[in-house]
Amino acid sequence: MNSTSLTAPIASQRTAAAHPLDGVFSPKSVAVLGVTPTPDTVPYDIFHNILGSGFQGTVYPVAPGKRSICAVRAYRYVLDIPDDVDQAVIVFPADVVERALEQCGKKGIKSAIVISAGFREIGAKGVARERRLKDICKEYGIAMIGPNCLGVINTDPAVRLNASFARKMPDAGRIAFLSQSGALCTAVLDYAREKHIGFSKFVSFGNKAGVTEIELFDYLHADPQTDVILLYLEELRDGRGLIEAARRVTRNHGAKPILAIKSGRTPQGADAAASHTGSLAGEDAVCDAVFREAGIIRVASIEELFNAAILYAYQPLPRGNRLAIVTNAGGPGVMATDAAIRCGLSVPRLTDETMERLRGPLPATANVKNPVDVIGDARADRYMAALEGVLADPNIDQTLVILTPQSMTDIEAIARGVCKFHETADKPLACSFMGATDVGPGIRLLQQAHIPHYILPEWACEAMAYVQKIRQWREQPAVSYEPLPVSQAAARAILDESEEGYLDEDKALAVLAAYGLPVPPHRLCTTADEAVAFAEKIGYPVVLRVVSPQIVHKSEVRGITLNLAHADAVRGAFERMQKHIAQAAPQAEIRGQLVRGMIPPGYELILGAKRDPVFGATLMFGLGGIYVELFGDVTFNLAPIDAATASRMVRQVKAFKLLQGARGKPPADIESIEDCLRRLGQLVSDFDRIAELDVNPLIAGPAEIGNAVADVRIRLSK
Repeated sequence: MNSTSLTAPIASQRTAAAHPLDGVFSPKSVAVLGVTPTPDTVPYDIFHNILGSGFQGTVYPVAPGKRSICAVRAYRYVLDIPDDVDQAVIVFPADVVERALEQCGKKGIKSAIVISAGFREIGAKGVARERRLKDICKEYGIAMIGPNCLGVINTDPAVRLNASFARKMPDAGRIAFLSQSGALCTAVLDYAREKHIGFSKFVSFGNKAGVTEIELFDYLHADPQTDVILLYLEELRDGRGLIEAARRVTRNHGAKPILAIKSGRTPQGADAAASHTGSLAGEDAVCDAVFREAGIIRVASIEELFNAAILYAYQPLPRGNRLAIVTNAGGPGVMATDAAIRCGLSVPRLTDETMERLRGPLPATANVKNPVDVIGDARADRYMAALEGVLADPNIDQTLVILTPQSMTDIEAIARGVCKFHETADKPLACSFMGATDVGPGIRLLQQAHIPHYILPEWACEAMAYVQKIRQWREQPAVSYEPLPVSQAAARAILDESEEGYLDEDKALAVLAAYGLPVPPHRLCTTADEAVAFAEKIGYPVVLRVVSPQIVHKSEVRGITLNLAHADAVRGAFERMQKHIAQAAPQAEIRGQLVRGMIPPGYELILGAKRDPVFGATLMFGLGGIYVELFGDVTFNLAPIDAATASRMVRQVKAFKLLQGARGKPPADIESIEDCLRRLGQLVSDFDRIAELDVNPLIAGPAEIGNAVADVRIRLSK
């Protein structure tokens, strides 16, 4: 993007029934508590910004000991104001905020923006202060933004509220921006001002002790001035609430996309590394998957955030991912093609009719295939002919116009021609006029017509790929979870009588079996004779596995013996394992050895679950066995899941190609794997005591053989 306006006409103010946040965004009167007469201080600048932004309501300064602020009569306390007040902006020092907010409640003020810092971010003392603010808001029904925030901006001409200490009021537009970081807000406003990007609403919610991103999502979903929501988030507290709100916004009637930057990492507890799921399911990995399933498009930078937002806000939604490229230089066309393919777009062949149509107006040296190269000496007529052809092609969903400034290039004429096509086109158009000074006038024409412009073609392709995610999300069927038939009572009987820590393997297998997972016949045996008798019953070959609450990783103490083919082998292995474990782990309580039939070879998969502190029950799937740590080829989701989500999870890992059959191997029973995932998700959702669960590996065979649980660990909380 380059300079010029990216603002849009503003719809009339909401006329529906009052929303709880209307007092935050559309107050008719504002009291600023804690104003000082000293310029270039936060209290003064906020009051000055409200006055200078053209606020359409009434402003009351509350400044003990002052007669007036900026020639406006000041009041000692908010209770002294004779009129009703819709909103309080509090800039008092932190130790005064509580009393000020209490007075706001008594005054009947229903919305407050607490700019002041000195709360949760400073430690225990601040946490206690913040808790008292929450109690006051609850008592008086106050919708509070903050504390420790930049403030709120509403560009609606009917309101014109700049209740922040940002330097300037941004332009009006169709984009809402929400941020947990006030410092980032100032940088974003400066960035947007240079790019002339407009906003409908701009909110810094700071510590979010009152209003959070969840309530803001619901408000903006109903806001007629907002087309797309941008979010910067540093921490998540109510993951489930966030996901439910995001699904309402991104999928239902009047759906609006949410694009987000999520920063920060959550440290993993020492015990998390005891399981593969715990070590892999960091907040960031789970956040990626959960955002994806909620329709939140996660981006990596501010540049990506706005590149995608302007494309969605000012262009029609594409019908598919097929891209046409029109360029006057071969190199940038090839680079754009590579970028498009890398981003998941398609650069398809044009129809024979389109290519024949292009041969007439284009010179013989031009390339009429996609990307269409109109050659370096092209003027507006060639560009227009190429655009007309590709926009009409049924194989094309969107078009990227690339221009490099050459001596004969009539840049402004080409830009005007693109704008003319844009007036009637029902397919998205984006441009990359490469350069700076020479192409500047053309770029201004494009952006005034709300045609997204990108400095590099690659940026345009990345933005188009993000918009494709929006389209694909809306085409997905909505989540429709229905529980599967299981024996919950049988699982509960085992879990209720078990103590904190790891379940014995035989009990863990019994829990899985109660939920319908494919558990092979097995028995916990305490003597070699018992082991032989059970092996004779189920048939050879068999496996022996030590069972001890102190031994989690059996292979480290030689607690597994495979492929025992007859009675003498079972007896000898049982006795050798008893002796070796006694020497290798003398403190371990040996409860016996599990006898189980050998599982036929197949694909090794991992199915895991974890009780995440933010998201609750989460589910993991991927390539298992030794490969889970080597490749980390896993995906996550919230539990429970429906059939469609299970199908997506299985297909999201790179190993899915293996499961389809490779190098002559038969394909795995995909449907059965998906069923196992659903059952595991239902299990961890039904029992809060399950802190972590690993099925690793699940041996996945072809349909005629089926799947089998080869190993399982379940860790219980208190």
